[in-house]
Amino acid sequence: MLQIQQRKSRDFQEFESVEDILNLLRSQFSSRKLYIKYALEKTEANINEYLPDGTVMLVTDTDYRAEGDMITVYGLSDKYIEVDLRILDERGPGYFHCEPVGGRRALRGRRDLRFKVDIDEVVATNFRISRHTIDVAGFNIPTSIKVVLEQFQSQNSKMSDFVKVDVFKPDERDRVLLHIKKTGKTLWIADTSSDESYRALNDEFVDLHDLYGDDLHTVSKRYVEKGYTSILVVPIIYITEEATSVPFAYIQLVSKSKHFSLDDVLMVKDHSFRLIDRIRDANTILVPVHQRILDISRGGAKIKITDKNLQKYVARAKGFIFDIVFKLQAPITIYGEVKVSYTDEEGNLYVGVDFEGNSSRKDEMKRYYSILKPMEMEYKSRLLKSMKNRKKEAGAD
Repeated sequence: MLQIQQRKSRDFQEFESVEDILNLLRSQFSSRKLYIKYALEKTEANINEYLPDGTVMLVTDTDYRAEGDMITVYGLSDKYIEVDLRILDERGPGYFHCEPVGGRRALRGRRDLRFKVDIDEVVATNFRISRHTIDVAGFNIPTSIKVVLEQFQSQNSKMSDFVKVDVFKPDERDRVLLHIKKTGKTLWIADTSSDESYRALNDEFVDLHDLYGDDLHTVSKRYVEKGYTSILVVPIIYITEEATSVPFAYIQLVSKSKHFSLDDVLMVKDHSFRLIDRIRDANTILVPVHQRILDISRGGAKIKITDKNLQKYVARAKGFIFDIVFKLQAPITIYGEVKVSYTDEEGNLYVGVDFEGNSSRKDEMKRYYSILKPMEMEYKSRLLKSMKNRKKEAGAD
């Protein structure tokens, strides 16, 4: 039985009535193709009879077996559409008496032509995928990530008189750290004895005058009494798979002699970026197996994943980096955001991924488009030829 998980919803407008659905099917899909959604192979369907009671007769491949009492068909006219059909009776192999119960139209048209590809034309390989989901928003940080932070602190302990690298606490009570955690801003006090040093240089920095108000004098006095000359706290900001920036840890330096300059601020910020790279590397596994791409477009692909080890990671991932290898071409590295996934009775995992806006290499995408373009043109040519033949056959009848 198929186990379907929709990861990323398409923007739809629901049809207002069953009559609207029937009118669309009659007017737009008498000659256009419909397909069975979630079928393992792309399966054509057509409605060969509209009955007076508002039900329809659906004809599809004789080998098709419906899961449950519902069939969803989809097609493309001016926009992508889906129609949900409740099975009233199975009259024979691939022949169903159905009642339309709902439907929806995409708010925007499909942006790309999608077509099938053979295994000797293109494959997916070298999957780079997260070992663990890093829930930085909930501050559920894997031990391996904490180890990276501890190693950095140990390796850079001589950077200043006091060096601390730590994760923000879920119940953070320190007013400055709580503010940095919420805003992602940097604290830079160049000179603890100077009132101006407690003001923000710009919007990227914490303004302690605003944060403490009348209590600032007490805070600055405490810093001076402790012998602190200069203080710097830079957040470590993780970019989630939803492209959200989350400050989850920080690098704190305290000097008792040196005044930190803007160059010092930039240096520590650079360290924070390098730390994120190390964290991603520590949390990434490489699976170099070849997996089949079933269909492909400029904006995405459908991949059949049979490797059990890879399935473990992909099943819970929101996206992953992998190589697309066309015949006689160098690999193209792409990030795929998972839109939908499902498994078949044999345990194979099918994943639909979206490339739009997610490639870390613009040159890679340009090369990808240049390879795909002639394949698109060949497919369109075959499609037009097929449509002309069908019209001739229809005219002959």
